[in-house]
Amino acid sequence: MFELVKAGGWLMVPILICSVISAAICIERFWTLRGSQVVPKALLTEVWQWIQQNQMTPQRIKQIRAQSPLGVILATGIGNHHRGREQMKQSIEEASGQVIHELERYLSTLGTVAAVSPLIGLLGTVIGMIKVFSAIQLEGVGNAAVLAGGISEALITTAAGLTVAIPSLFFYRFFQRRVDELVMEMEQDALKLVEVLSVTPASGQNQSISNSELQRG
Repeated sequence: MFELVKAGGWLMVPILICSVISAAICIERFWTLRGSQVVPKALLTEVWQWIQQNQMTPQRIKQIRAQSPLGVILATGIGNHHRGREQMKQSIEEASGQVIHELERYLSTLGTVAAVSPLIGLLGTVIGMIKVFSAIQLEGVGNAAVLAGGISEALITTAAGLTVAIPSLFFYRFFQRRVDELVMEMEQDALKLVEVLSVTPASGQNQSISNSELQRG
């Protein structure tokens, strides 16, 4: 492996760095974008039971908010229940925007790696071919070792760049799709909460849970 990297020239260094960045982002996103981590299945049911039993306190909302990205959205909706349906929906949309931003963290970097890696490989190809033609100009076509070295450098960097770019692009698209699916699930749960709270009169205890209390939580 080291000999292969050495044969590819100094441009193999940024390609290797890109590969490390891509691998680290993929591992981190696989862990972060787990369904059980982002959209816990039982959370909405648990929240609704607390509301029905008049047990929704600022401490409970703090607990909901800390559990998951879905919890952030639901806690925001509950905290703005007393402000009416439209204000509640607007606050949920704002919270959703922040949550989506967090879910898409590092994806732009992964996309950049997918775009830059083959360009670095192409640059290595150009540099390798320049060496080949310079050797031909100086020594003619008789020195096969010099020609082979330049061609080898050109091919290795191109292959390395594509090897990094192809899986990076695949996982970039994969994680984008995964985020879209998770966002759709969170929107459905948030809409269920809005519809239920819209037809449920707020109790005195629920009305006391203000947005300022949520911010302190």
